[in-house]
Amino acid sequence: MEDFEAFGALRDPLRRRLYEYVAAQDHPVSRNEAAEAAGVARTLAAFHLDRLAEAGLLETESRRLTGRSGPGAGRPAKLYRRAAGERALSLPPRDYRTAAEVLAETAEAAGLDEELRAAARRRGRALHGAKPVGGLEEVGAVLARRGYEPRREEGGAVRMRNCPFHALAEQFPPLVCGMNLALLQGLLEGAEGLRARMDARPGWCCVVVEETSSKNNED
Repeated sequence: MEDFEAFGALRDPLRRRLYEYVAAQDHPVSRNEAAEAAGVARTLAAFHLDRLAEAGLLETESRRLTGRSGPGAGRPAKLYRRAAGERALSLPPRDYRTAAEVLAETAEAAGLDEELRAAARRRGRALHGAKPVGGLEEVGAVLARRGYEPRREEGGAVRMRNCPFHALAEQFPPLVCGMNLALLQGLLEGAEGLRARMDARPGWCCVVVEETSSKNNED
């Protein structure tokens, strides 16, 4: 029932736009920043941001943006970021997470890491079909469709703001992160000058896609 209420909070177009903006940022967002991005008054943005927080879609914190403290430092600003919890809607209700957890637990106990990575590579190859992906832009498009929320860095790497396997990765990190790496390696199979490697950072997917040094030297 809570998930229904959370999704219902996104029915309003402005509220959905504010949520999408906050979710896309790599830092907590102030009311002023959100209002400017949405092109609305601060009070209106604050109202909708608070409704999203009440629905459990955003988390809040208070902090002085000036970095100062004591008298004259001003009131702390209310900041918003995407909530860490996951929401799912299924009609009728399904429980795929329990099945995934049981399978992951069984694979880990049986030491099936290699078999799992091999299956993930095959699935990754199937994502691009007969023709290899043509470059980082195409890789980013495929990853976006899979829910990774890719972000291009200045150095040419693509990092992912979201891990589609986040809940499982927290419970079975070596198993699931290894599977994720193999999946993206399969996606890049046959692509020239691209590689996927493990580079875990807090709040980001554990895998980064980047151009190889030979590709960079050619440029």
